Amino acid sequence: MPAADISLREVVAVVSDAADRALTLWAGGETRVRQWEKVPGHPVCEADLELDAMLRERLHAIDPSAGWLSEETADTVHRLDLPRVWVVDPIDGTRDYLRGRPGWAVSVALVEHGAVRFGILAAPARNELWIAQAGAGATRNGRTLQAGSRAVLPGSRVPADQLPRHDRDLVTVDKPNSIALRMAMVAADEADLVATVRWGNEWDVAAAALIAEEAGAIVTDALSNPFSFNRPQPTAFGLLCAAPGIHAAAAERLAPRAREILGRG
Repeated sequence: MPAADISLREVVAVVSDAADRALTLWAGGETRVRQWEKVPGHPVCEADLELDAMLRERLHAIDPSAGWLSEETADTVHRLDLPRVWVVDPIDGTRDYLRGRPGWAVSVALVEHGAVRFGILAAPARNELWIAQAGAGATRNGRTLQAGSRAVLPGSRVPADQLPRHDRDLVTVDKPNSIALRMAMVAADEADLVATVRWGNEWDVAAAALIAEEAGAIVTDALSNPFSFNRPQPTAFGLLCAAPGIHAAAAERLAPRAREILGRG
């Protein structure tokens, strides 16, 4: 069945239930779940794995023919032969989750033929539920989202702890550990841009990309290429999510850094 025949309401219910379970395990920031590092600098915990299994079982029941791509599941080529795939990060922002901070979210996207059709972020520690459907707009807690109208790059708000010297003309705002939530802040006009110059995974950005785009933001990689999902190697270099009036200026600033890093690689 095509994505148009899948109930967004059912998907949202599954994601909300997973978020409620994550919140229970988080226990107001006093989580006691076992944690370890997959590789140095990349934490994972029992909650990641429990939610991954829960989401996979229940989303498969909604669309048994869809493939699966998740941060916490070994990838297989099977998904490449399927028209649809669930792209999932059970807990985006695991560092905040483990440190008792609220900047984490359950992220689920349904991708069809390379494009995101549904994008849901549930951030229960922040009392936020973000929902987007392709062509139907984006909401947070039921309120329609609209990215900002800023047209000048200097003074733009960036979710960051600190800024590089050459970006001191920008303004820092609160930074959740979840990259998806930072992108959602652009959709909600609580930030003007989010940018990275490192390799990232599809599950980091798929749901939030649709939320931002449906709110009018522009989302590309660090070299201004549009994203396509469910690729054989599900990664992209960098991210630029920005209000439409500053995306071009931000891209002009970001591109030389991206090219320099890629050239060194």
